[in-house]
Amino acid sequence: MRSIGPVRITGPVIDDDVMVPLATYESPLWPSTNRGARVTSHAGGINTVVTDERMSRSILLEAKNAEASLAFTNELERRRSELEAVVAGTSRFGRLRGYHVELTANLIFLRLELCTGDAAGHNMVTLAADRVMIWILEQWPDLAYVSISGNFCTDKKVSAVNGILGRGKHVICESNISTDLCARFLKTTPDRLVDLNIKKNLIGTALAGGVRSANAHFANMLLAFYLATGQDAANIIEGSQGFVHAENRDDVLYFAVTIPNVIVGTVGVGKDSDVVQANLEQLGCLVDRETGANARRLAAIAAATVLCGELSLLAAQTNPGELMKAHCDIERAK
Repeated sequence: MRSIGPVRITGPVIDDDVMVPLATYESPLWPSTNRGARVTSHAGGINTVVTDERMSRSILLEAKNAEASLAFTNELERRRSELEAVVAGTSRFGRLRGYHVELTANLIFLRLELCTGDAAGHNMVTLAADRVMIWILEQWPDLAYVSISGNFCTDKKVSAVNGILGRGKHVICESNISTDLCARFLKTTPDRLVDLNIKKNLIGTALAGGVRSANAHFANMLLAFYLATGQDAANIIEGSQGFVHAENRDDVLYFAVTIPNVIVGTVGVGKDSDVVQANLEQLGCLVDRETGANARRLAAIAAATVLCGELSLLAAQTNPGELMKAHCDIERAK
């Protein structure tokens, strides 16, 4: 584990320079992500916006037939206030943000979506789903239980539904980097980066059959960040979904990443060790434990770190041989 930065981050959630701890066995990740941090800091920083947040769990029920499934769905919407009360009764922080129903034959997939404060919310939303399940079976005795999780959540699997509806924090990061800074720090040009993003991330991912995703290696930075801050590392599966967008705006590179599934928390399982507490303190994410602001700040830092690593790798790949040379120089020398 090493810290990279400082990463300059601006926006409504955070306006700060932070040193970011990353835990990884891929040693080139530190200098590469640090290069992204340096160039974006010289460019004025990374503007970061958390556009949405929700943690999901999908209940799976079975009705006698499709007509009964539809009748339940319509009645549930009319009794939404009761549903909200059941959810609110399970936690001080968990509140129903929304829900979605998918009917397949006589099966009912009910995707509950909660705000979960400073917790990532896996257990919080599952507890709420469990209580909602009990309430539904009491109110609609003709329905039958199938599973507390019906895979429409979708937990730790790549899916279209997470990319569309989001799971965790939906974060967008942007930076504007001049041609001079691209040449000085990244050894490339805005045009070459834009061209590579189109041909590699967009077309290449489409050819490979990627699911709502167009990026080079979001998962590398997220895993290193998650391990350093005590997160559930398996959530990099959802987190690996996301998009890179790049434009040449009058010789200024506009570079942005959109990550709809940043699943992080500052309280809960994995957060009590001295190392994790020190890292969260370093990131300024142990200030107020009642509002959810710590988790939003942590998500913004995670996404900004992803931008740094993504920008640096793509820049390296615009130059033949640079990527492999860096790996050989850093790893083979040991």
